[in-house]
Amino acid sequence: MATMESLIGLVNRIQRACTALGDYGGGDSTFSSLWDALPSVAVVGGQSSGKSSVLESIVGRDFLPRGSGIVTRRPLVLQLHKTEGRQEEYAEFGHLPRRRFTDFALVRKEIADETDRITGKSKQISPIPIHLSIYSPHVVNLTLIDLPGLTKIAVEGQSENIVEDIENMVRLYVEKPNSIILAISPANQDIATSDAIKLAKEVDPTGERTFGVLTKLDLMDKGTNALDVLEGRAYRLQHPWVGIVNRSQADINKNTDMMYARRREREYFATSPDYGHLANKMGSEYLAKLLSQHLETVIRQKIPGITSLINKGIDEMEAELDRLGRPIAVDAGAQLYTILELCRAFDKIFKEHLDGGRPGGDRIYGVFDNQLPAALRKLPFDRHLSLQNVRKIVSEADGYQPHLIAPEQGYRRLIEGSLNYFRGPAEASVDAVHFVLKELVRKSIGETEELRRFPTLQSTLAAAAGEALEKFRDESKKTVIRLVDMESSYLTVDFFRKLPQEVEKLGQGGPPPPSDRRASSADRKNPPPPPPSDRGNAVDPLGDRYADAHFRRIGSNVSSYIGMVSDTIKSTIPKAVVYCQVKEAKQNLLNYFYTQIGKKEGKQLAELLDEDPSLMSKRQDIAKQLQLYKSARDEIDSVSWVR
Repeated sequence: MATMESLIGLVNRIQRACTALGDYGGGDSTFSSLWDALPSVAVVGGQSSGKSSVLESIVGRDFLPRGSGIVTRRPLVLQLHKTEGRQEEYAEFGHLPRRRFTDFALVRKEIADETDRITGKSKQISPIPIHLSIYSPHVVNLTLIDLPGLTKIAVEGQSENIVEDIENMVRLYVEKPNSIILAISPANQDIATSDAIKLAKEVDPTGERTFGVLTKLDLMDKGTNALDVLEGRAYRLQHPWVGIVNRSQADINKNTDMMYARRREREYFATSPDYGHLANKMGSEYLAKLLSQHLETVIRQKIPGITSLINKGIDEMEAELDRLGRPIAVDAGAQLYTILELCRAFDKIFKEHLDGGRPGGDRIYGVFDNQLPAALRKLPFDRHLSLQNVRKIVSEADGYQPHLIAPEQGYRRLIEGSLNYFRGPAEASVDAVHFVLKELVRKSIGETEELRRFPTLQSTLAAAAGEALEKFRDESKKTVIRLVDMESSYLTVDFFRKLPQEVEKLGQGGPPPPSDRRASSADRKNPPPPPPSDRGNAVDPLGDRYADAHFRRIGSNVSSYIGMVSDTIKSTIPKAVVYCQVKEAKQNLLNYFYTQIGKKEGKQLAELLDEDPSLMSKRQDIAKQLQLYKSARDEIDSVSWVR
């Protein structure tokens, strides 16, 4: 069976863990705040409402800082633990877990000092709570959160926004659906002007979560009382109002014993003609028991929802950590293994792009099917094999003695000059495929989820892949240029052996050969002029050694041969490029990188796995929150519940 002590103690432990790990509610965290889900009693009141006196009466000790203006500038989570027997009373702070305070004057000083450590001496406020646990036989098991007193004006040394800041902080606590509101109002002031009641009505209009406390009943004007409020006829709440009689300022100045003050409070209500019939439901001791019992009931009701929230949060945070990646081991072997696994993940995606599993590889085929043929069609063969240029090159090749049957040297010069044009498209194809491969590397690195957390490794991997692609490109260029040069180094003889026969057939009146049909057609449209009577020509120093039809036929023959070579180049260039670049990239893109990475030491490997600082910070925050949720789940599981 879960006892009141175990239930409230459970929430106390979870609250301390929340604060230790930076969860004190109100943040913009991706995940729900566990602090906000925990039931708690938030003490709300205006300045000089007697809020501090109520808390000290409940504790039975004088331990809170006092002074003018805003004294409470950070939330104080006051956790009361009832001890058995005559064990000495002591206090412990969450930020000083191994130090016990038996002198409560030092407790007061430490609260003030710890407040100044965060807020400084500037009288500003902070939402970061101070945790104070008090162990005493004179208290009930209860947790209260003392909040800064509501104020209407800023005092010297405070920002102009202090009034709004305090209200926002208080509202942050009392708006939580699991929060119990302890609204403290002085009885000697009009209840209609109570800041605490006004705020409570706004956030809890039905009054289900609000307990009203009237302080300073003994200071009301003679002939007046607060029975209308205490008996629920005015400002009715769903829970009963409780009246409190505080120590007077004179008692505080004289350090009147709190136990004596409690007895005097009991005597006041017992002997009061106005409140005697309510004496058993008045006073700080009754208030503490009432709050303790109600808090225990609320905790019991809310635990299933809190458990559900915790389990959901754990699942979400573990999924997020899996997405971000788990922390990297510190030993070199594990780091090397991690790097190699990341490289394999990248290499797998890169190959998928090439093989069609992902888009991008089809662009390489586009180079071969569109770009290369288009470049070959644009080569300036018409200019190179024009009648004037053919005549010039053949005549120069003949020298002083004209050719007898066929101008072999002229043919070779025309063919070699034409074949040189193939170098440009061949090299352009290599460069185009290189560009596609570089883009696929960049894209693959971006698509490798596991790599995103390691920007240094990303850049190193991109550089290594880039260097490898450069080597593949250089080798590919050498290969395609060799293919072009091979065509120049040895001409296809069979093509030219047919030429004399075709010329002979043409001379016998037969149809022109296919290779010469374009030239023959041109001859018919523009018949050559009759041969000159003199082969010398004062205008053309080379002389018109043959009729134009002869040179047109030579140009046509060379054009046909170049067309045949072009078809060959169109099919062999892609083979060479794929073999030298694409295939090498698929098989050996990171081989050199693997060789170099194996030689690196632990420190160098760690540098490669240096993560984005913002991502590291995010993972650490989530890991802390996950630790908190798991700890809270273990705490809940350790309590035996009554079903």
